[in-house]
Amino acid sequence: MKRTDVLILALLVFTFTLTAFAQDSKPKKPEYGWKNKAVSTLNFTQNQFDNWAKGGENAWSWQLNINGNFVYDQEKYNWTTSGKIAYGKTRVGNADARKAADEVRLESVLTYKMGIYVNPYASVTGLSQFTEGYDYSTTPATTISAFMDPGYFTESIGVGIDITKQIKTKIGAAAKQTVTDKYSAIYANGETLRNEFGASSVTDANIAISEKIIYTSKLELFSNFKGFDEIDVNWDNVFSAKVSDLINVSFNLKIFYDKDISPKRQLKETLAVGLSYTLL
Repeated sequence: MKRTDVLILALLVFTFTLTAFAQDSKPKKPEYGWKNKAVSTLNFTQNQFDNWAKGGENAWSWQLNINGNFVYDQEKYNWTTSGKIAYGKTRVGNADARKAADEVRLESVLTYKMGIYVNPYASVTGLSQFTEGYDYSTTPATTISAFMDPGYFTESIGVGIDITKQIKTKIGAAAKQTVTDKYSAIYANGETLRNEFGASSVTDANIAISEKIIYTSKLELFSNFKGFDEIDVNWDNVFSAKVSDLINVSFNLKIFYDKDISPKRQLKETLAVGLSYTLL
């Protein structure tokens, strides 16, 4: 078994173990109105060599992350809007700086409170990037993506289920659009606007493993009505440990699969130490 497959299997086991043992705290009187939160983190690493006999190359990398959550909660409904911005670059030796992270994401969910555990919802999600992306396996490097090329939008209507206070899932019918321009052959089979209709599921987890370690996860699944055996997967997992008021350590494992883009699953790992600041 490959190392990446072992990591995925271990993460799955860990997630379901936490789900099985997660316990709800005692109910508190609800507080209605706006509840807003925004947190930024800046990570930076650098290596410098001078007359180092064992060899090595100078290198540096940095990444900025901003996560925001804006909630308007009332007795009969809840409107939650969340956003994520991630951008970073890295440079090794004399090579030019290359993009290491680039994501802009916005999600808005309106939920009607019908019951304690099951509630209908409507949501819209947008996902893209800021700058051009390159394939460095060619000489010269080939541009393969840009802002809104591709861009992904998903609208969904269904029911939300609160498994626990820490784990919530949404299941419903969905419409998915892939917007492209120059790179439509890579992401949308040659179409500049590709529409898909199917079923979607989104599961969010926010679990405090200890006072200073938090596990957050978002698992997004989409299946086109034309082929239920082909499921698009976007699974973002973050383990975050707070060392002090300003210093944070995080491990991010992202798993992505879309048969229209690649027949193989895609995997990205990031281990970072940096500064964390609460904006709101």
